[in-house]
Amino acid sequence: MSSYTSPTTPSNTDLPTLEVGQKSIRELESTLALSPSIPISTTVRQTWLVLAAAVFLVSVPVFIEAPLVRSQPVLSVALTGFWVWLSFTLMSRPTTYVWGDLLLGFSWSWLAGAIYWGWLRWEPAWHLPVESIGLPFACWCLFRNWGKVGNWFYLGSLLGTVLTDLYFYLVDLMPYWRQIMQVEPASVSPILQTALIQVQTPWGQGWAVVLAILLLTAGVLPLRTKSKHWYAFGGAVLSTILVDSLFLIAASAA
Repeated sequence: MSSYTSPTTPSNTDLPTLEVGQKSIRELESTLALSPSIPISTTVRQTWLVLAAAVFLVSVPVFIEAPLVRSQPVLSVALTGFWVWLSFTLMSRPTTYVWGDLLLGFSWSWLAGAIYWGWLRWEPAWHLPVESIGLPFACWCLFRNWGKVGNWFYLGSLLGTVLTDLYFYLVDLMPYWRQIMQVEPASVSPILQTALIQVQTPWGQGWAVVLAILLLTAGVLPLRTKSKHWYAFGGAVLSTILVDSLFLIAASAA
């Protein structure tokens, strides 16, 4: 019996180092999703706020970033770092996690817009490749089930861009795009009027209806899930219709 030694508890040095009080963002996301303490009414309200925010964030690059990037392209690219920093700051708090998540997806759209409209806007063929700059990152994150709100927002925004550019190719509007980017603002109006004639042909109107139906379907169907990341996707897709309609109105008024 003297040779028998009772088992001893391993010392702390044998255990992996624990970072007390810290969780990975993925664990935090799972905790928030499963937490019963969040009232259903609050969750539903936040889901609709995500939809509204997605619509707003798609409009930002069009009406705010575009004027800035023409005069300060380097500043516009640098602002991407600020958006990323702000997104991770918001994601570090449970109460603002979803907004940081959404903002991170927006950062990719902002970066792509800053690069394209700052230096490559004269060639529409580069538009989709540049807008897809965040696609590998978004797919990787979704594969790991991380950052779903922001990455689905980015994918929804990208889908809207793809369908809009597809319309430009189908209706042969790309030559007018190149002309508008190469002339002074005072000379834009006649080009827009000529392009509008192309849009008003049966071919142009027919494809506008087809692509509008596709956008509506892709934007509305996800809203049936009541999930925040699908609302972010749907809001980004539906806002494409809003932005394209505003451009059509502006061209008609030019």
